[in-house]
Amino acid sequence: MAEPTVAAAPATRPVPQLVSVPLGLVRAARPRQWVKNVLVVAAPAAAGQLASRHTAVQLGIVFLLFTAAAAAVYLVNDARDADADRAHPVKCRRPVAAGDVPVSVAYGTGGVLALGALAGGAALCNTLTAALLAAYLAMQFAYCLRLKHVLVVDLAVVTTGFVMRAMIGGVALGIPLSRWFLITTGFGALFMVAAKRYSEAVQMKGGGATRVLLTEYTTGYLRFVWQLAAGVAVLGYCLWALENSGTWRQLSTIAFILAVLRYAVFADRGTAGAPEDVVLRDRPLAVIGLAWLAMYGMAVADL
Repeated sequence: MAEPTVAAAPATRPVPQLVSVPLGLVRAARPRQWVKNVLVVAAPAAAGQLASRHTAVQLGIVFLLFTAAAAAVYLVNDARDADADRAHPVKCRRPVAAGDVPVSVAYGTGGVLALGALAGGAALCNTLTAALLAAYLAMQFAYCLRLKHVLVVDLAVVTTGFVMRAMIGGVALGIPLSRWFLITTGFGALFMVAAKRYSEAVQMKGGGATRVLLTEYTTGYLRFVWQLAAGVAVLGYCLWALENSGTWRQLSTIAFILAVLRYAVFADRGTAGAPEDVVLRDRPLAVIGLAWLAMYGMAVADL
């Protein structure tokens, strides 16, 4: 009796390189991190100048330019660290380390995006916008090459990147930046950065993979930094709000303080290693944020 023939399983067709490389480049550009670039609206929002179509268009352009600049930094960083990332249990999945994107392509695309962001800033906004983007790129590339291995300086560089995001919308639109705005933004960013490092240090003690520099920090020091930064950010916001006579602006300090306290819960637990996840997934924090937006919106509308 003849044995029944078994149909061979269809071979898995490899994804064409024409498709896999662009997809890998998009993944290497960290789309989940793009939410940080929404900070470009911070300065116009603080000044109450979001109502015009011109402002909306300019902020859209600035968002795209900063996203391109940040993507350039991610690509160059991954290309430079490809060999080290391949030995890392998590980073080995990054497109460049995994071989989905050739190192030369990552470098080339990063260079094109960086130059495009600078040219776009000069042509579509103003010289100061291009200068701020150039400063951001120079600082971040220096961070990739050396500064991420220098104690305290690494915290300052990452914090400054957030502050530049918050500044660039005002720079592009010619809006003066309040000293209280810069203090609150700067120390608020330092709070989140130090909380992230603290969470990574806590996870490292439990055996989780993390960055090498954290072996040089103590959890006590990082806790001190995020607690100090949180206090200064709250103080700066309160002084800004209370120097104005608007009731809603003053009441918004309650929501701001509650938001800081809520985020500090995750920082204290050592679970603030991914700030975007905390902000987007925690419902109480989202409700507090919406309450703050509502009160601040009424303050801007002078209701």
